[in-house]
Amino acid sequence: MTIAPPQDRRAVTPDHPTDVPAVRMHGAYKVFGRRPGEAVRRLADGATRDEVRDLGSAAVIDASFDVRPGEIFVVMGLSGSGKSTLIRMLNGLLEPTAGSVEIGGRTVTKATPKEIREIRRTSVSMVFQHFALLPHRTVLENVAYGLEVNGVDKATRLAKAREVIGLVGLDVWADAKPDELSGGMQQRVGIARALAAETDVLLMDEAFSALDPLIRREMQEQLVDLQQRLGKTIVFITHDLNEAMFLGDRIAVMRDGRIVQIGSPEDILTDPANDYVAQFVQDVDRARVLTASSVMEPARAAVPLTVGPRGALRTMRDLQTAAVFVTGRGRKLEGWVRDRHVMRQVKAGDTNLDAIVNTEYARVAPETALTDLFELAVESPLPIAVVDDEGRLLGVVPRVTLLAALGNVPTATMPIPVLEPVTRISDSDMDSTLAEGDHA
Repeated sequence: MTIAPPQDRRAVTPDHPTDVPAVRMHGAYKVFGRRPGEAVRRLADGATRDEVRDLGSAAVIDASFDVRPGEIFVVMGLSGSGKSTLIRMLNGLLEPTAGSVEIGGRTVTKATPKEIREIRRTSVSMVFQHFALLPHRTVLENVAYGLEVNGVDKATRLAKAREVIGLVGLDVWADAKPDELSGGMQQRVGIARALAAETDVLLMDEAFSALDPLIRREMQEQLVDLQQRLGKTIVFITHDLNEAMFLGDRIAVMRDGRIVQIGSPEDILTDPANDYVAQFVQDVDRARVLTASSVMEPARAAVPLTVGPRGALRTMRDLQTAAVFVTGRGRKLEGWVRDRHVMRQVKAGDTNLDAIVNTEYARVAPETALTDLFELAVESPLPIAVVDDEGRLLGVVPRVTLLAALGNVPTATMPIPVLEPVTRISDSDMDSTLAEGDHA
């Protein structure tokens, strides 16, 4: 059988499930200026940024969201949308004018300087766009620096630093200085330094924006891999929609200080909250965002193994199809059968369908991206089967459905040839075969 690799990068379930969000922001405002309190009151009544400009500059307006443990939560917006101010409120660098912030159930808002330092030391680490490495120290020493500041003894901190350097693929560069590294390698050092702190939450502010496109994509893929292996909670700030779509389990879209939509990449692409979001996503490569589960159809052309050849042939006649999938106990997908093979079994009086089940077929997991369905769709004579972890048939993706879903895919995307339908046996031949069996 042909199986596309699953791309399940949804939030990792923590070892100890909890109802407490890893990060929570509720009703947060940040206004810089002369009369921030009055500005908040007017904004809460529906005023815009421009309408309160005489009172102050409103950077963030009534922001609320929860981030689940093990989730990559992306905050995306254009320059000036308020996203960087928002992330600075999360780690206590800025205090909200109104509203609250919590990290792992611990209140950041109104915390004392000592409490803020403790939260940063034990709960949250930050990765910035600019690497901020110490030029006179080696990679190993840079990664261990945060632990050194926290008073960890030298042997322990260097051992931990070597461990995380290995995670980001810089083992052989441990003794190098920052000026010997490329931009992507320097950012790996920054990520390793954050990981060495062993906090549950990483805050990443435009962390890859200064990198060349190819290196940037490589870093995005490595971040996803690290998150899957370590289960960290990540809040990632970006102005790049494609980056947000690639990284995010969920995305918060900001405009003029307000969060205008929160949802999965699929939600935002297929059900934009307003014209602004719709315009924002119109040029996104849908094939890289949509998944098999979002376009699959019910598998009507499927029969239980127990119906035998005659039942399978009747279903093919009724559905006007040349083949059907065959399921076993618990709707587990066993394979598929062709009409001519089934007809042969009926004519022979054989009641066993098992002997003619073909186990070569295209199957994918629900979270498989549509880009991974292209080649399968070209090669498979059947719709692509969508199955869960237990092998149960959830639905199918016919070629025509895949083509319709990719209606606005950029021309650079590989086209899918439209193949001629498989020739099927005529209804009259099927009817006569079934009639012969009835008379036998």
